Amino acid sequence: MKLIERYILRRASLMFAATLLPLLGIVWVTQALTSVNLVTDSGQSIFAFLRLATLILPSVIPIILPFALVIGVAQTLTVMNGDSELTVLNAAGSSRMTIIKPIMILAMATSVVSFAVDNFVEPYSRMAVRQMIATANADMLSSVVQENTFRKVTDGLYVQVAERRNGGVLHGLFVADTRDPRFEMIYYAREGAVDENSAALVMKDGEVHRKLPDGSVSIIKFDSYAFDLADLTQSAGTANIRPKDRDLAYLLNPDPADSHYKNNPLAFSAELHRRFTEWLFPAVFGLIALVVSGDARSHREARLHPMVTALLTALFVRWASFYASNSAEKSAYFIPVMYIIPLLTAAIAIRYLARNKNLDLPSSAGERLTELTEKLRSRFAKGRALPGGGKQP
Repeated sequence: MKLIERYILRRASLMFAATLLPLLGIVWVTQALTSVNLVTDSGQSIFAFLRLATLILPSVIPIILPFALVIGVAQTLTVMNGDSELTVLNAAGSSRMTIIKPIMILAMATSVVSFAVDNFVEPYSRMAVRQMIATANADMLSSVVQENTFRKVTDGLYVQVAERRNGGVLHGLFVADTRDPRFEMIYYAREGAVDENSAALVMKDGEVHRKLPDGSVSIIKFDSYAFDLADLTQSAGTANIRPKDRDLAYLLNPDPADSHYKNNPLAFSAELHRRFTEWLFPAVFGLIALVVSGDARSHREARLHPMVTALLTALFVRWASFYASNSAEKSAYFIPVMYIIPLLTAAIAIRYLARNKNLDLPSSAGERLTELTEKLRSRFAKGRALPGGGKQP
């Protein structure tokens, strides 16, 4: 690799990293904050929250990488054009490959990272996150640790605890169970505890109020009563595994007995083809950035900022890809579209680069924009020339 190519690669890599880290941090914090309630409500430690937040990170990396790349590359080339470095390269007789080669090396390396994260790291992290959530929901003792607060354990079942004492003893228990439409059950107890072996809430010194549909109420006092929680803990402790959580080997050969596969087999096909196409976008977005900002241009030329043009183009392509992948879960006709979008975009960009064409405003629109800019500048200059900044009559 030539010295100038290493120079461009280094500048683009630094700008890419400077763009990636803030974007990744913002999205990561946003996603992690959605899990705060789960961690705090289940009484987990700060280390459990940090582990959960770290496991969420791989799911956002494949989405952020292409946009960080297109912003970093477009900004790097725009700054080089502003410093007349691209003009000097053209005047020295350098071919356009001098700029294309380092940028595409960075883009292809980013695509490889995206493929690895999407197919190997993200499925493992998603499975770990779902298992953590399932375990937290299955911990019925943690579900009632908040004192003097009604907690919804499941639909129709609410629990309140007046005080939590040492040894897992719960003081002042109130349980409302309306899951059975034939009657309503209200439990009061002086104290209780969760028996982890039998998965039951053992209440002592209390009473049960049973209300029938006709309005009659029966009251039974008890010295000890075991409220069965086995069904709740078993259902809550099972992670709900979706196609996005499966690894690549499973998507290639799904289990026919999988309930999700039986209900919607197209979701597995759509997820498989999404992973085969999503890793292409860093390379495609690198080509878009080259088409928009990879040439030397005059500062007087009327056009949008190259980074804005590149980012808007990338957003449109990515939106089309998301639409196709979501639609592929309902119709197999959209699966070829998932491949057509990145490949067609790449082909158009390569054609532009091969013919040394640029994405420009239409000539008529460019002329009108130039005239409008000149008028605004002249009016602003006249206004500043008058005393007190007043306007001419």
